[in-house]
Amino acid sequence: MTGTTQAAPRITQRGLWFDEMDVGTIYEHRPGRTITEADNTWFTAVTMNTQALHLDAAYAEHTAFGERLVNSMFTLSTLVGLSVSQLTQGTIVANLGFSEVTFPHPVRHGDTLYAETEITDKRGSRSRPGEGVVTFTHTGRNQDGVVVARAVRKTLVRSKPAEGA
Repeated sequence: MTGTTQAAPRITQRGLWFDEMDVGTIYEHRPGRTITEADNTWFTAVTMNTQALHLDAAYAEHTAFGERLVNSMFTLSTLVGLSVSQLTQGTIVANLGFSEVTFPHPVRHGDTLYAETEITDKRGSRSRPGEGVVTFTHTGRNQDGVVVARAVRKTLVRSKPAEGA
């Protein structure tokens, strides 16, 4: 090492700018997230969702599932959360809405959720220069590759700032 005091390069983790997102691209978000009983109980309690299927083991034992299931809103939140660091960290302006949210297979305690996101549409904002509307289709799969959740989400994302801005 020489005696110069040159600053080391610094890289800040961020999501993608609007300009970097291409329709048809699929992002696989890793690592996955193993869902625990504590996660499910905490989320269910803190959101005031008293559905017995999530909280009451004796009740759930007598349902078609035979056990408590993970709260689907926790599944949805985790599915979207798994995408943040790769796609929208620091570049999103706002979530504009969700549509076509489905849960085709239950998530159970101990399942690991893996997420992937396809960019299915994008357009420049008509009312907000320097921003664009991006449509994501998020798909969640368990450790066996079974689809457990799917959601279409529209977001408002910033374009890359001009150099020096």
